[in-house]
Amino acid sequence: MAETHQQIVQRLIARWPEHRIAPGTARVEALCELLGSPQRAYPVIQVAGTNGKGSTAIMIDALLRSLGLRTGRFTSPHLVELNERICIDGEPIADDTFDALVADTQPLNDLVDVRAIDGVPMTFFEVITALAYEAFAQAPVDVAVVEVGLGGRTDATNVMDAAVAVICPIDYDHTHLLGTSLTEIAREKAGIIKPGSQVVLAAQHPEVAAVLIERCAEVGATVYREGIEFALLERTPGVGGQVLRLDAAGGPVDDVLLPLFGAHMARNAGLAVAAVEAFLGGKPLASDIVTEGLAAVAAPARLEVVRRSPTVLLDTCHNPHGARATIDALTESFTFAPLIGVVAAMADKDVDGLLQVFAEEMTTIVCTTVAGTSRALPAQKLAERAAGIVGDDRVRVASSMADAIELAVTLADEAGPGAGVLIAGSVIAAGEARALLVREGRS
Repeated sequence: MAETHQQIVQRLIARWPEHRIAPGTARVEALCELLGSPQRAYPVIQVAGTNGKGSTAIMIDALLRSLGLRTGRFTSPHLVELNERICIDGEPIADDTFDALVADTQPLNDLVDVRAIDGVPMTFFEVITALAYEAFAQAPVDVAVVEVGLGGRTDATNVMDAAVAVICPIDYDHTHLLGTSLTEIAREKAGIIKPGSQVVLAAQHPEVAAVLIERCAEVGATVYREGIEFALLERTPGVGGQVLRLDAAGGPVDDVLLPLFGAHMARNAGLAVAAVEAFLGGKPLASDIVTEGLAAVAAPARLEVVRRSPTVLLDTCHNPHGARATIDALTESFTFAPLIGVVAAMADKDVDGLLQVFAEEMTTIVCTTVAGTSRALPAQKLAERAAGIVGDDRVRVASSMADAIELAVTLADEAGPGAGVLIAGSVIAAGEARALLVREGRS
């Protein structure tokens, strides 16, 4: 009997897990070579950084499609369905397309598995990366937008020479893998900057900027810097998003509607416009392309409203830097009193730093855990950490995401019409909550 789509997905996920980084890129390079090097069949815009990679990639994709280009986009992790990681023209590839892709590439995958380069068969992330590159070649796409999985230099995505390297703000995360200083982390992420490429840099900490500029000089890359070659000039928060004024290659672009909240998203929009203009060799985008592309952006679980009465928001923030941007955006765009938090976190993250930011606005923190991953911090342990920051009286515990949402909504209902709920703390948590809320038609 043929495997079902879900069986195929589970077989892939059962490989060496995504959060454990296997050494080197030799395995994915070997598979791509057997596939005929699909990653070299189209130009690539590669996106690295600590926070903002996914939303920036979505915006770049939307702008490219406004130009009439056919796009491929590879992002990670997924929120609900694995297919979300591989998009063609802004849409996840269909189940049957994905299943056929897996079947067609399996014999070559087996050849690399048998070799067990560096003592490891193909990891899950390496396989899904190669599948994305092959899907883009088969489409075929005019340009691919590729989000780095982790770091940059030795990331599985980094087996091609990106025409444009985009580096979002760099901060502390994955320190056990990338280094304990911002300089070390920056060196890893600078690995996506290739000789002769176009490099678009978000504003960075001074020590990070020094590393990135040095790398650009070493390889002869052309640099576009936020605040110098491009910038966010103004923004006005509004209902359903914000209106921006951006400084781009052709000068200011006015009245740009972005249907996302927060200063960080506005700056990501400026970064995305600069990335597409860099891809075009510095040629300015027409203002109508900018306004059309950004107005069409949809970024699930980025302060996404998934329910009303009470209002429930989802966000993927999972480290203190991301949490700060989320909380600042929430307080600017919403007036919740009180704000009930549903928080689930991974044990290998800076949980205390995350909770300290959340505690500034969350009146009550409902601690829970996500299903299906050994990385998840158990709800009771998370509650103990939260109580140490805000006190026992502001902490509740729920054994599952469904129970946590139900409890939070009940607390918000009891508090009155001004209350709201924010579900955050990990990408997996946001995905689990989104599957419960959006798919059940409660958005």
